[in-house]
Amino acid sequence: MRGTDETSGSLFSYIDLEERIPERHPLRKIRQVVNDALTSLDAEFEALYTDFGRPSIPPERLIRASLLQILFSVRSERQLMEQMDFCGCRP
Repeated sequence: MRGTDETSGSLFSYIDLEERIPERHPLRKIRQVVNDALTSLDAEFEALYTDFGRPSIPPERLIRASLLQILFSVRSERQLMEQMDFCGCRP
């Protein structure tokens, strides 16, 4: 069963995810392009999942996370957050 791709705001962080990235940062434009591409793949993703069972992590979320790790050349999610803090991506 395919999980839903809903944003959770600050579920596991004390800082809202939108506050981590400045308004004019290139990641915002990249996110828009990636979201448009993933929306066009929605039917293909849906065909890969059954209608029963536990919901999975949405494939869109996994792809976005992988892209961030690739773009920032980091090995883990924890290192990704540390790198974003280091490069000044937080206000």
